[in-house]
Amino acid sequence: MNGKNIVASTYVDANEKSLKAIDAASGLAIEGDFFKANESLADEALNLATEAFQFYRHVNKDLKAAFLNAIADEIAAITDELVKRASAESGLPAARLQGEVGRTTGQLRLFANLVAEGSWVNAIIDTAQPDRKPLPKSDIRRMMIPIGPVVVFGASNFPLAFSVAGGDTASALASGCPVVVKAHPAHYGTSALVAGAIIKAVEKTNMPKGVFSMLYDNGYAIGSALVKHPLTKAVTFTGSFKGGMALIKLAEQRENPIPVFAEMGSINPVIFLPQALENQAEELAKKYAASITLGAGQFCTNPGLMLAIQSPALEKFKQTLAEAISAIPSATMLTEGIAHNYYKLTTEIVNEDKASILSISNLKNKDLKNQSQALVVEVSAVDFIKNPKFKEEIFGPYSLLVVAKDLAELEIVISNLDGQLTATLMAEKDELKSYNALINKLTDKTGRIILNGVPTGVEVCASMQHGGPFPATNDSRFTSVGSTAVYRFVRPLAYQDWQQDLLPDELKDGNPLQIFRTVNQKLTKTDE
Repeated sequence: MNGKNIVASTYVDANEKSLKAIDAASGLAIEGDFFKANESLADEALNLATEAFQFYRHVNKDLKAAFLNAIADEIAAITDELVKRASAESGLPAARLQGEVGRTTGQLRLFANLVAEGSWVNAIIDTAQPDRKPLPKSDIRRMMIPIGPVVVFGASNFPLAFSVAGGDTASALASGCPVVVKAHPAHYGTSALVAGAIIKAVEKTNMPKGVFSMLYDNGYAIGSALVKHPLTKAVTFTGSFKGGMALIKLAEQRENPIPVFAEMGSINPVIFLPQALENQAEELAKKYAASITLGAGQFCTNPGLMLAIQSPALEKFKQTLAEAISAIPSATMLTEGIAHNYYKLTTEIVNEDKASILSISNLKNKDLKNQSQALVVEVSAVDFIKNPKFKEEIFGPYSLLVVAKDLAELEIVISNLDGQLTATLMAEKDELKSYNALINKLTDKTGRIILNGVPTGVEVCASMQHGGPFPATNDSRFTSVGSTAVYRFVRPLAYQDWQQDLLPDELKDGNPLQIFRTVNQKLTKTDE
């Protein structure tokens, strides 16, 4: 594990103070020195990334796929060491992190397959019609092309899957864009190990070295410099609303504004319809107690809001939920700052007028630092609508139960919600037909609507949508999970009346890459 900054896949010295990683459970420093980057290194990384882009953007699709697979292989080879270090730095259990290694390598292989197949470039060809009357028609061919160096900010709650070689990096590299990573300050060692794996993959597949850089910082200076740098073409971020909006504002203030793809949190409403509660009150309560507290509640898809209409079945649900929450032991939260913010915000909510505690866990491990304490608070629909504070995300094992007196009141609550990553309906099959208006309101508020499940699980696949209306994300047209995440880093380019030998292979007659293309409005692998 090398704690030096990485510029163009090369370890470099920085005459700045060394940084220490912290054990999340004990609060003690962990072995290893990591060095604070400076703006000169940020400038060098982006200049070399821009230089590398001129070659990497044209790398053969099979070689690019081999590069992505090589990164996955190198990460898999250090699984044991990686899990041990990530567990110490994040407080997450080894089993969860082993799964996250699998998700990280799986994402890389997903994008490798996407690149190797090749149709993702969305090639569209309209052939010339020189004899068309009253005017001839030009030959026009369009495809997606990469935009240039991408700055990736690592996330706190996924030290692998949303970090150095996570979905943002994998999709950017798949698109043909070099990456400069700003390592998360909670995961110095984990980041260093993964970065080492990427460097080995760069060397083994003979990729241009400037395709990857990574810089350390325990403040905001390097992140700000990377976003403002004129050679940066896009930014990705997963974290708080405040952090995401700060980056968006920096990007907008540039002489040439660039896109920031920011995932900024969500309270992920769950609506329990009456018949579902009538038939499954106790089962649903236990299922959601587990979902609320999974991973100490530190998921962007944590069910932070539960909605239901008052009924005897709801009372049974509340009783079982309260019992289940009270029996769940504490877990280590990711950082001291996250734990502090969780207790600050939950204390404020409990002290809000009309809020009452439904249940709180008393099984807090006092021998460890940064321990979570699960909490469910209850308010009426009327009070929820009146008080905007109840709509705010609290990152941790917390959920708010909102009780409506009838369906009309429930629909008003949904109409007052902000944009969400997910929305969930717990319902019996026969009752859904009676709630079309409610379902329509939900679809306007979310990027993914779930039926009879829990939101705390994001499948990495082509159809996944992990993004939603503001403020869940700042651009609901895109996803940060799944293969279509690649479209954040490309733009369309049309070639008009170009001769065949100068066209990209994706657009040439005869389809030399044998990819699906739209030719004269027909999806085909031929030219007919």
